Amino acid sequence: MKYFLPIILLLFATASCKQEKEKATEPVTSKVELQHGSDGYQLLVDGASFYIHGAGLEFGSIPELAKHGGNAFRTWRTDNGQRSGKAVLDEAQAHGLKVMMGIEVARERHGFDYNDTAAVRRQLEDIRQQVMELKDHPALIIWGIGNELNLRATNPKVWDAVNEISKMIHSIDTNHLTTTSLAGISKELVDDIKERAPDLDLLSVQMYADIVNLPAYIDSCGWDGAYLVTEWGATGHWEVPLTEWGAPVENNSTDKARFYKERFLTAIDSQREQCVGSFVFLWGQKQERTPTWYGVYLEDGSSTASVDVMHYLWNGSWPENQSPAIDSVRLNGQRPGENIYLKAGSSYPAAAWTTDPDNDAITYKWYIMKESTDLGDGGDLESVPEVLEGYITTAQQAAVEMRVPEETGAYRLFMYAYDGQGNAAHANIPFFAQ
Repeated sequence: MKYFLPIILLLFATASCKQEKEKATEPVTSKVELQHGSDGYQLLVDGASFYIHGAGLEFGSIPELAKHGGNAFRTWRTDNGQRSGKAVLDEAQAHGLKVMMGIEVARERHGFDYNDTAAVRRQLEDIRQQVMELKDHPALIIWGIGNELNLRATNPKVWDAVNEISKMIHSIDTNHLTTTSLAGISKELVDDIKERAPDLDLLSVQMYADIVNLPAYIDSCGWDGAYLVTEWGATGHWEVPLTEWGAPVENNSTDKARFYKERFLTAIDSQREQCVGSFVFLWGQKQERTPTWYGVYLEDGSSTASVDVMHYLWNGSWPENQSPAIDSVRLNGQRPGENIYLKAGSSYPAAAWTTDPDNDAITYKWYIMKESTDLGDGGDLESVPEVLEGYITTAQQAAVEMRVPEETGAYRLFMYAYDGQGNAAHANIPFFAQ
């Protein structure tokens, strides 16, 4: 028995050392602060300046974002139905990225009543559990309380609820900041936020083509605090010309990339005294009016010129291989937006003129979809229209013959140009079969 005690003590000491070693190597919670100095506002993460070069990333590739020089991403909810918040944060940490973790907050436009105090209280308690679960993760930097809660909303009590959520978060999590993302900005909206949600650490704004005017809006609204741009990117479907039958005319991928660069330099990078970073929309792909409107990737994972531009803006240099560029795409000699009426059942020529900056060989895909009618609002879920087969001859060429579907109505002709290196360009042309 006299030999057992030293052995037990040795085992205990070994186990204790192992536990201490494991504890020492575990990542620690990031301490995030907002500092205001003579040169404006800046985020500090563990005492170091951190300007957000980020992207909205719901189901997109975290490794691709890190590869292209992003340092953060935002989500819209703590659990997206496919992956838990912890799984997302773990992968972010593995790739050296920080996360603005979104918290789903009920919207008035979806039927939630902010006069219902019991429902508001239940929501607060549900969010408390979400925060408790994730608050100590080292990849977390900001809590995003709701998304575009002002869209189609009339009850200002939503901001009272946002303020209570922010206060609750700060009471249990002293390491991270809180914000809420607004659809656009106005003086009335900013005044409501100032009065009803003063606990928020900073403001977040979401704008698209109109973002070039954001600096003027910030000034005219009297917002002198820090802010983020949590969505920006392609021209919105509500900001483009419509055909005579009401179809919005989408920019091709080359024009989009040019706009991304102009908008970032004009409205975001030039405003660093107050703007502490941004999240480009969308690091991935989604259906919203079309399958190509807002994502910087295609459904098959191909990268577009907008990714190239973000790589350049984040790194100061272009990626080694860039996406093809579109000079022109035409259907029956007409460009997108020219109110193209075609005879049902008849055939017409379509062609694309493209170049590749790396002189890679380009291959093509063409197909037809009906115009989307299952339209969401504010990014709500939309179904993807069916691809109509058998209407295009030699669909792998730059020039094709397209037969118009026999059923009258609105359609789009889609063109994709691939460089064989994982990159692509895209365009589509609305037309009406009559």
